[in-house]
Amino acid sequence: MSEAPKSAPAAAGAAAAAPRAGGVLSLSIKEKAGLFAAYMPFIKGGGIFIPTPKAYSLGEEVFMLLQLLDDPARIAVSGIVVWISPVGGHGNRTQGIGVQFTANEAGGQARAKIEGLLGGALQSSRTTHTM
Repeated sequence: MSEAPKSAPAAAGAAAAAPRAGGVLSLSIKEKAGLFAAYMPFIKGGGIFIPTPKAYSLGEEVFMLLQLLDDPARIAVSGIVVWISPVGGHGNRTQGIGVQFTANEAGGQARAKIEGLLGGALQSSRTTHTM
């Protein structure tokens, strides 16, 4: 009888401690055109598209490290998956996920940094990874 309680907490502890396959999503964008294509200004609080072959679910929380243009500093921000572009999706779009920045200081800083880098380009009608 004592073995069931021992194995249950061990299994629960292992599941809680194990990171999700993929862990941290890392995205490095070197060109302004690439940043424009990835940024999602139509998402409340801002968001970014991350090309990835891994499967995610809408509403799933993710953690990202973003390196933008020539800035060596990485922006650490978390968010929620709000967009999924599957392989072979409409318009032959890149496979990946759109992540809405969390409504906190880090999310606000990521949005402000991206919008500052893009400036007037935000008004462009060029196509992006999502629309």
